[in-house]
Amino acid sequence: MSESVPTGSPYDIDGQHFNPDISWTRRVKIVRETQSLHSDMQTLVYENYNKFIAGTDTIRKMKNDFKKMEDEMDHLAKNMESITSFSEQISSTLQDTRQKITKLSGVHSLLKRLQFLFKLPGNLTDRIHEGQYAQVRLLVARQANCAAVQDYMHAQRVLQRYSNMPSFQGIQQDCESIVGELKDRLHCQFKSKEATARELAQAVDLLLQLQEPASVLCSQFLQHADGTLAEQLSLLRDAKDQDIMEFVDQGSAGFLSDLCLVVATYNDMFINRSHDGDLEESDEAVSAAVSQLSSFVLANMERYFELVQTHIDREQEGGDTAVLVRALDRFHRRLQAMNMLFSDTDFASVFGHRTGTEVVLRAGRKQCRAHLQGLKLHFADALTRVRQSLAAPRLVGQEGDGSGGLPELLTSLVLTTVEKVKGVLQDLLLFAQPDLTFGLKPHFRERFCVEHVREELVVGFLLHLTATARSFCSAGDSKVPPILLLLLSKVCLELQASSVHYLLQQTDEWFGIEDQHRTGILTSEQEICASMRAAAQELLNFYVRTQGLSVSQMLRKSVETRDWLHTIEPRTVRAVMKRVVEDIAALDGQVGALYEEGHRTEHSSDSSRRTHSVSASRHAYRSNWSSYTPNQLNSSLATNIQKLFSERIEIFSAVEFSKVSILTGIIKISLKTFLECVRLRTFSRYGLQQIQVDTHYLQLYLWRFVEDENLVHFLLDEILGSAVHRCLDPVLMEPSVVEIICERG
Repeated sequence: MSESVPTGSPYDIDGQHFNPDISWTRRVKIVRETQSLHSDMQTLVYENYNKFIAGTDTIRKMKNDFKKMEDEMDHLAKNMESITSFSEQISSTLQDTRQKITKLSGVHSLLKRLQFLFKLPGNLTDRIHEGQYAQVRLLVARQANCAAVQDYMHAQRVLQRYSNMPSFQGIQQDCESIVGELKDRLHCQFKSKEATARELAQAVDLLLQLQEPASVLCSQFLQHADGTLAEQLSLLRDAKDQDIMEFVDQGSAGFLSDLCLVVATYNDMFINRSHDGDLEESDEAVSAAVSQLSSFVLANMERYFELVQTHIDREQEGGDTAVLVRALDRFHRRLQAMNMLFSDTDFASVFGHRTGTEVVLRAGRKQCRAHLQGLKLHFADALTRVRQSLAAPRLVGQEGDGSGGLPELLTSLVLTTVEKVKGVLQDLLLFAQPDLTFGLKPHFRERFCVEHVREELVVGFLLHLTATARSFCSAGDSKVPPILLLLLSKVCLELQASSVHYLLQQTDEWFGIEDQHRTGILTSEQEICASMRAAAQELLNFYVRTQGLSVSQMLRKSVETRDWLHTIEPRTVRAVMKRVVEDIAALDGQVGALYEEGHRTEHSSDSSRRTHSVSASRHAYRSNWSSYTPNQLNSSLATNIQKLFSERIEIFSAVEFSKVSILTGIIKISLKTFLECVRLRTFSRYGLQQIQVDTHYLQLYLWRFVEDENLVHFLLDEILGSAVHRCLDPVLMEPSVVEIICERG
């Protein structure tokens, strides 16, 4: 088979590049590789042949082994048949002998029992006199782990069965007499105050086995235990001077430990013990025992909770909250042991009117109420200090209006109140720590965090603060300085703007109340803010009325005490008008220290030019009054026109929270009073001219304090118009003369 060689290759014998040496070398190499492969194939054939021979030998050997095993199995089957045959023969032969041995064994057992019965009275008497009641079982036991009294009961059944035989009758009478003495001694031990719990358990166990009524034994056991527990409670009742931690430790180590021991012993003796006989009767006995134990435990726990509550109430007065919380946690944890022993009732959570959680809740509620009272006292003291601060400048002659420190007083009162509430919340947060046994219980968190902390404390204090501020609006309280009303109105606004939200948010966050907002049981922030804003509005309205009436009082006296029919020609502005302007300016300083300027109606160019321009703008109007005759001045048209202007002005309307609105309210009340007083007087010509000078003077200065200068124009015009109507000789002064007098005054 020829190999294809590329053209131009040195292996191509027909090509011009053929190289014999290279071609020969390649052919030799191919031959050698072929020989090597042939040798490897021979080796593989030899190896496979050897393995085939070995496999053949193995199969031949296995055939021989299986043949031998079949022979041995046949031999084993023959032997088993032979054994079975011999066994049947032996059983048939020994049948009679076995019956004789069984009969002899029964006779032997009966003889031993009879021997036991004859020796039983003596053995019982010896051990009873030795006081080793429990060791009687070692003498009379005939079955493994069988108690002595159980053996006696078994023997008693035998004696009753053969009671017609004289010998057995004597044994029975002796045993009953001995056992009666044993019962008496066990009852004495059972009633002994010095008896330990172990001795009581031993006595009860033996008496129960002697068929004493379980209900009677239950009552006697609980009565004995009640006396011991009463002593523990008496010790707690006498420990009035103990620290709360020591008191709780003493109650846990003494009363609760003894009660747990009583319950555990009672359970072992009367409830968890095995009952023989009718199952229905056993269930009834267990039920009755559980009922007696339940009444006993509940009564004692009720007395214990009452003592703990009384001591906690006494210790809470001025005590440390951290120590109180640790004591309550220790008290609550110890109750968990009672829950494990007495599973029918959870003493830590739900138990009548007093539980561990209820005791803690009552302590927390009292702590909240104490803090609430502290907050109220703190706020009352803060108000007292504020009133003293407001009165101090007047006492030492500094800043008679008392407005210099109003912003500082406002900031101090708001910040100290908020910080005080925050400090109280941090103190109460100790009750809601997650590592406390009661801290995460839903019942406790809902009652303590929601009802007591948020609603009763925080919301209650905010509402108290609002009510306290509103109480200063009482008309009968004439000792309240008006500036305090102004300050309190601003305090309510500041709290409503930010502090209420901050305090409620902190409370909800710290005490985990966020998920309660949808339940509808929480007082909303909007309700509190609305109440505070209403209080601020009420305080501000009352402040305006008070200050307005104060200025009005001066104006009323100035009108009522003057003889307007015999007055002289006016040469100056009356002093009371100057005082009115000064007081209004002082009030402007007070209000401006707390409230923003507010919105004003754009002033006319005349008002901005003060005296001359105002007089010029009013000259034409006022000159008309002097040109009228008395009959014309009394015309219904002029009167109705003035009345229309008067009715458009609401004198006692609510003011806005701004300086100009507050001052406008005060000025409206003052000028309205001035107007009503003028309407009740009769004036001469000079009296009318004095009113003209006074109203012009007020016009010069009051317009700058109000929202709308037209309001001052209207009221002053109506005052002058009323004076004209009430004047016997209505002749007004020349406006230029009025201006000169006012400028000079």
